[in-house]
Amino acid sequence: MKRYRTVIFDWDGTLLDSTHAIASSMQEACRDLDLPVPSDVQARWVIGLPLDSILRQAVPDLAAGQLTQFKERYRVHFHRHDTQLQLFDGISRLLLTLRQQKVQVGIATGKSRVGLDHVLDTRQWRHYFDVTRCGDESFGKPHPGMLLDIMKVLDVAPQQLLMVGDTSHDVMMAHNAGVDSLAVSYGAHDKSVLAQAGPTFMVDTVDAMAQWLLDRVRGRAREE
Repeated sequence: MKRYRTVIFDWDGTLLDSTHAIASSMQEACRDLDLPVPSDVQARWVIGLPLDSILRQAVPDLAAGQLTQFKERYRVHFHRHDTQLQLFDGISRLLLTLRQQKVQVGIATGKSRVGLDHVLDTRQWRHYFDVTRCGDESFGKPHPGMLLDIMKVLDVAPQQLLMVGDTSHDVMMAHNAGVDSLAVSYGAHDKSVLAQAGPTFMVDTVDAMAQWLLDRVRGRAREE
């Protein structure tokens, strides 16, 4: 049976129910600038990637001179959702239980440092986490940089760490860092896309994720 000492979560779409807000804010920013609007699938696909990758794939017609405007319009639209966004039902309880079980808990996200700090502090969620890393202070997903840095800071071996995320970018980052991954199919990427990335394990709901994790940190899981 494999037990994990450290569990690292993606943020948007994995812990925070924000996928729709991110995708719709991106689409509205495009409308404001009279740019072709990405489909829901296109907008959800790029969630979690570095900004240059997001723009190249979802907004390829954006001119260099429009970048500042696009970011401003995106922030305006996202701010309308910001105070209403919540952790998925059951996440607070899971994070608290992991802490009680002496599991190291962290975040590896494509979100900006300013954005993550804002939500963790204003919503008083920072106490759940031992470490956080953001895409704008390291290499973005699927580069393993954030996970490699976390392992160094927490002094944890790759075989002791699990990455949990809702996109294929999270799964590929885990592959590249040499760690196991748990994909969750309730977020940005659907089950077929996640399966193609080859996660170590996959679950469909928050409840299933919580049970899977707690079984392993408590040492009750069977070999799979």
